[in-house]
Amino acid sequence: MSEAIPKKPKISASRRLFLKTKILKKASTLLAEEKEQKKIEREQALSERAPPIKLSGMSIQDLQNLCKDLHQKIDVVDEERYDIESKVGKHDKEIAELNHKIFELKGKMKRPALKRVRVSADAMLGALLGARHKESIDFKANLKTVRKEEEKKEEVTDWRKNVDAMSGMEGRKKLFAGPTS
Repeated sequence: MSEAIPKKPKISASRRLFLKTKILKKASTLLAEEKEQKKIEREQALSERAPPIKLSGMSIQDLQNLCKDLHQKIDVVDEERYDIESKVGKHDKEIAELNHKIFELKGKMKRPALKRVRVSADAMLGALLGARHKESIDFKANLKTVRKEEEKKEEVTDWRKNVDAMSGMEGRKKLFAGPTS
């Protein structure tokens, strides 16, 4: 019963095309008006900040003074521009740091579920070593052999002799013991 019946569009294709072209024409006229408005605003700002200079009838001294004034204004504007650029750079760095902190606070990227993969030792070495791995390496051959040293067994002797030897008085004992025959 639930067959997919395609819905008919409410607006015909020709009407849709007509509306689309009309919207594009209106957008292009608005864009042209906006460009013209920006151009007018720019000219007004320039005329306010730098009024037109009348050079006719000025002496050399007046021209030199005018040049010095213009150079001073240029220096002031350059200082302001540099200050603004440094502030913008600082703010951009702060924004980048804050975005990084937000990313960290939201949580790290989700780790995908890892699948077990059976890889032989040779394939793993090939992946790790790359071109250096040309032939299979026999690990058992490279292992060092360790020989167990046999524990030194002390000879079982008379304990009295051992005590005399440990005391370090072998020669002195004879002096005190006297002649024994």
